[in-house]
Amino acid sequence: MSRAVESGVIFLARVALAVLFLWGAAMKGLGYASFVGYLQAQGVPFVTFAAPLVIAIELLGGIFLVVGFRIRAVGLILAIYTVATAILGHDFWNVTDAALQRDMVVHFWKNIAIAGGFLLLTVTGAGGISIDGARAPRSGLSL
Repeated sequence: MSRAVESGVIFLARVALAVLFLWGAAMKGLGYASFVGYLQAQGVPFVTFAAPLVIAIELLGGIFLVVGFRIRAVGLILAIYTVATAILGHDFWNVTDAALQRDMVVHFWKNIAIAGGFLLLTVTGAGGISIDGARAPRSGLSL
C-alpha cells in the first residue's frame, strides 16, 4: 500500500473516531443537567469537576483527531479515557435486568474496541494528512 493510501485510510479512521467524540461532547453540553445527573447516578466522584472535564476531553480529542494534532499522545489519552468510560458507564456486572445487561455488555466491549483503535493510532501516528504530518521533518530522499 502506498504512503498516500495509508495516510488516507488513517485520516478516515481518525474522522470516524472523532465523530463519536464530537457528537458525544455536543449532546453532553446540550443536555448538561441530565449528563450531570447520569454521572451522579453512576457514582462518579467530583461531578462538578468531572462533567466539564469529560466534555473538554471529548471536544478537544475530537478536534485533534480530525486535524491530526499530537495524535500519538491523543490516542493514548483517549484509549485510557474510553476504557475508563467503559468501566464507569457500562458496568454490566451491576445490572440485574437481562435485556439491559446485554445492552451494557455490547456497549462495554464497543468501548474496549474503540480503545484498541486509539492504541493503533498511538503506534501509527496521524499519517500524512494531518498537522503532525505537515510538521514532520522531510528527508531529501524519495523512496
